[in-house]
Amino acid sequence: MAGPSKNYSANPSKNTAPRSIRDLELAGKSIFLRLDFNVPLENGKVTDDSRIVEALPTIKYCLEKKARVVIASHLGRPEGKKTAKFSLEPVAAHLSGLLGLDVMLTDDCVGEGIELLVKTQKAGSVILLENLRFHPGEEENNHEFATQLASLCEVYVTDAFGTAHRKHASTYGVPSIMQVKAMGFLIEKELKFLEPLVKNPAKPFYAVLGGSKVTDKIKTVEALLREVDGICIGGAMAHAFWAVTNTPIPKDAKQPKLDDVEAARKILAEAKKKEIPIVLPVDTNLGFDVGPKTVEEFSKFLANGKTIFWNGPLGWFEKPEYAVGTFALAKAVSEISAVKIVGGGDTVSAVKLSGYADGFDHLSTGGGAVLEFIENGTLPGIEILREMYKRETTMAITRERI
Repeated sequence: MAGPSKNYSANPSKNTAPRSIRDLELAGKSIFLRLDFNVPLENGKVTDDSRIVEALPTIKYCLEKKARVVIASHLGRPEGKKTAKFSLEPVAAHLSGLLGLDVMLTDDCVGEGIELLVKTQKAGSVILLENLRFHPGEEENNHEFATQLASLCEVYVTDAFGTAHRKHASTYGVPSIMQVKAMGFLIEKELKFLEPLVKNPAKPFYAVLGGSKVTDKIKTVEALLREVDGICIGGAMAHAFWAVTNTPIPKDAKQPKLDDVEAARKILAEAKKKEIPIVLPVDTNLGFDVGPKTVEEFSKFLANGKTIFWNGPLGWFEKPEYAVGTFALAKAVSEISAVKIVGGGDTVSAVKLSGYADGFDHLSTGGGAVLEFIENGTLPGIEILREMYKRETTMAITRERI
């Protein structure tokens, strides 16, 4: 196994990559593995295991290295109370099937009983702690709760990119306390594709934005306007831009709120000042999907792109009659020779349903985390991993100078 990197930078910064799980000695160690198993359930069964499957490489790596794996996750919003419908029991059963080994689900995530279980755990086994959010201390980033979690293991590894934008106990408090920490393979992959979007994307760089509210994405758009060469806007959020440009909106379609219209006006003005084209729908299916002419225009506009980022479906894709535009654009984008990144849960679902997911380079597991990463260039749960690396780098530089 490779040891920690010795190639130190003279100017450690937030752009320094966090330490990878590859750089840790895991054999016989107890690993606190923070994952994002916040998956949809129906009748006690996992209905979409994408996030679980994406975490498997990191879990299997730990097991291959004979570590003792303690997985922690949240599920839903139980508001700090133990609630049966938010138990991770279905996740434990599903994970057990995927791994082909028993996964022990604990009845809590902290306490003397949990400490004893972890202390007596065998190497190469998996324990799944019960829902972290059954404790109010998780979302509050309570120091005492974080300390209890941190005391369970010797090493902290996170692959929970979807929650890295939250300063919660398990995503920020615990790695603030634990000395040995690193990112897993999923976060490593997310950074590989997302960092170039905010640093140095291959040009031309285009964005496709959909969804409903402009105000939810205005900071993302403002950040994108620093790098993009053009933006295609669809979905209900396009209605706010239609309002600014006096384009008729179908009466039964979602009508934009005043703050969305003002946000759209601001975006159009900024784009005009920077001479960045904003491409809007030219036809629609009752306001619930873009029409064929729009798909054609979007496709032609994006055709020479070298980087394409897509967030937000172009219509109400859950209904087959309004999925045509989104699916057609997915097909067109999949055939473009570019780095193609999809961010946002609904968009990922839509691209997968279209049947053209294999034509994209990266389908991000992070919903809001993707947008916040683009806005800020980093996330709290990523930055806290860099801390130890920065300190070690600074110390190494000092030793070299001495």
